[in-house]
This record gives sequence, structure tokens and C-alpha cells, in this order.
Amino acid sequence: NKNNVTEFILHGLTQDKTVSKVFFSLLLVFYASIILGNLLIIITINTSEQLNSPMYFFLRYLSFVDISYSTVTAPKLIYDLLVEKKTISFVGCIAQLFVGHFFGCTEIFLLTVMAYDRCIAICKPLHYTNIVNKHVCGWLVAASWVGGFVHSVVQTLLVIQLPFCGPNEIDHYFCDVHPLLKLACADTYIIGVIVAANSGVISLSCFVVLVVSYAVILVSLRTRSSEGRLKALYTCTSHITVVVLFFGPCIFIYMRPSTTFSADKMVSVFYTIITPMLNPLIYTLRNEDVKNAMKKLWR
Repeated sequence: NKNNVTEFILHGLTQDKTVSKVFFSLLLVFYASIILGNLLIIITINTSEQLNSPMYFFLRYLSFVDISYSTVTAPKLIYDLLVEKKTISFVGCIAQLFVGHFFGCTEIFLLTVMAYDRCIAICKPLHYTNIVNKHVCGWLVAASWVGGFVHSVVQTLLVIQLPFCGPNEIDHYFCDVHPLLKLACADTYIIGVIVAANSGVISLSCFVVLVVSYAVILVSLRTRSSEGRLKALYTCTSHITVVVLFFGPCIFIYMRPSTTFSADKMVSVFYTIITPMLNPLIYTLRNEDVKNAMKKLWR
């Protein structure tokens, strides 16, 4: 497999200089919000004695993953909006592919674990502390990291063994599987199917688990009082919002054969930047415990 490509040229979000300046300002604010908002959640949970339940244990790791995941693409994207020629080395491209899928898949597993946590907390409140104890929480988080790593290794190995002999222009703002498969000097149909099976099935299966978890929660709430139902639904709404915002674009991008669409870039912005920015707002604005802990930290 001969590889003549040493670097890739990224097309970025847009070629229009005026639009690029607008995107630069917006994305710079978005990325700063991601860092500050998620760091605030991590610091608040670490310093608060009240936020010691498994839900906040998982939320702390979710915030860390959000920071890491957005950092894989956002700084490079923001910088490229101001330069004429947007390049990335072959090694840097493969590294971005690996790390991006690692954190992205880890977030998918963490969101699934958080749904399981809410399901047990609402459906079996008396046994909750015994079922989801510190030992179990540690294993669930570790399994999420390992699952993300295995997925990322598979994706990277599928791409790195392909020959790239030119052209080397990627119609995207970061290195992802589908745009790279499009440039390979080989038949990538089988690999495209494996990629769809790997990424798409993980996203879809975890989404099904999430839907089933919340269906079980809704069924169990039928026997509760009106006040109990409202309280339980209130705690789940934040997580459901995050799940829809993250899983929808991921399923659209990866649950299909190796093809690219013009909308892919904007959809990717949604799950790599917009969702990590919204997560802190969603979890704090609808959570009195977190807001009170932040007020106490501020004082």
C-alpha cells in the first residue's frame, strides 16, 4: 500500500472570508463557554459535599469528556477560519481521528450509563445506594473509557492501512472516517460497511438502551403521586435533552454507508461544539442542587 500523501488540505467550514470572520467570533465564544462552563461543573462537584451521589460522579466525567472532545477539533477550526491554506499533517490527521472517536464514543457510553443510573434511582429508590455504589460507578466509568478506546482503535486501524496517493483535499474542517475513505486509492466499500457497523451500531444501540430506560421509568411512574411523577420527570428532562442533541447528529453522520453530504460539516459542528457548550447550561439551569452548590462556591 503506497502512501504519497504527507499532509491533507482542509476545506474548512466556508471559503467566504466575511462568513469566516463571523464564524470565528461565534466559535471562539462557544469554545470559551465550553471550557469555562464544564470546568465550573467539575470544580463545583469536587468542592461540594452535597453533590456526592452517583449522578454527579458521572456528570463530572461527562464535563471532562466534553472539554476534551471539543478541544480535538475546535482550536484547529477556529485558527483555520483566519488562514488561507488550511493544512494538517498525515500523522496529525490520524491522531485527530483517533482522539476524536475516543472521546466521542466515551461520551456515548457515559450518557448511556447515566440513563441506567436514573432508571435505578427512580424505579428502585430503596435499593439504589446498594446497586449503584462507588465500586459499581468506578467500573461503569472505566468500561466507558475502555469501550471508547476499543472503538477508536478499530476506526483508526481501518483507515491507516489504506493507501493515499492523491488527491489530498478533505471537504471538512477535521479528519473523520468518511472524508478520508473518499480519498483512499482503493475500494473502500467493505471498510465503509464495517465503519457504519462499528460507529453507527454503537450509536443506535446505545440510543435504543436509553429509550428503553426512559420507557421503564415512565411505566414505573404510573403508580406514583402527581408530585412524585413531576419530580422524577424533572430530573430526567435534562438528560433526555442532552441525549437527543448528541445522538441525533451522530446517528445521521455514522449510521450510513461511506458517503458524504454537504450538510455533514454543520451537523458535525452541532455534536462537537454546540452540544458540549449546552451541557453545562442544561444540567445547571434545571438542577437546584447544582445551582445552590455554585452559589456557595461563589460566596
